Amino acid sequence: MRRIKNACVTRQTTRAMWLVLAGWLLSGCSSMLTEGSSAAAGIAGVAIADRITDNAAAATGIGLGVQAATRAGVQYMQRTTRAEEQDAIALAASTLQVGDVAEWQVSHQIPIEEDAYGQVTVSRLMGGMGLQCKEVVFSVVSVEADEPEREQEFYVSTICQDGKVWRWANAEPATSRWGSLQ
Repeated sequence: MRRIKNACVTRQTTRAMWLVLAGWLLSGCSSMLTEGSSAAAGIAGVAIADRITDNAAAATGIGLGVQAATRAGVQYMQRTTRAEEQDAIALAASTLQVGDVAEWQVSHQIPIEEDAYGQVTVSRLMGGMGLQCKEVVFSVVSVEADEPEREQEFYVSTICQDGKVWRWANAEPATSRWGSLQ
């Protein structure tokens, strides 16, 4: 027969977990957020499991569940942040013709990445009946960059018109920048 402990997590444990997670969220360092949230999830999982059960298998399941939920939450926040950048670039390029240059910038709503800015130009138009796309070349500079001219990076991508809005169309050229978060 298994024994179930008190199923309540103390307020102090819950408060400590949220303070640790908030600190990592506001740090602005993506790798710290990813690794730190994993560690915090492990601590939280142990605290929850210790309060609920003495069964090692159940405790392991709880810990893995908490860690998986935390990882999914962090990945969602990263995808949201990347989408903000992609939308800003697509919006800036939406009215451009081949050779025109525009400025773009983004201030992230979730501060897990540094705000960024840059320039975008259209290198070619693509499409056909009912399909309008543009190949864009854009630069990315962190707002925190010490030497913006030396620290800017360049990428190529495609945007396509979706009704009245231009959207990011492909992931492949951006995988080095945005990883598998597309």
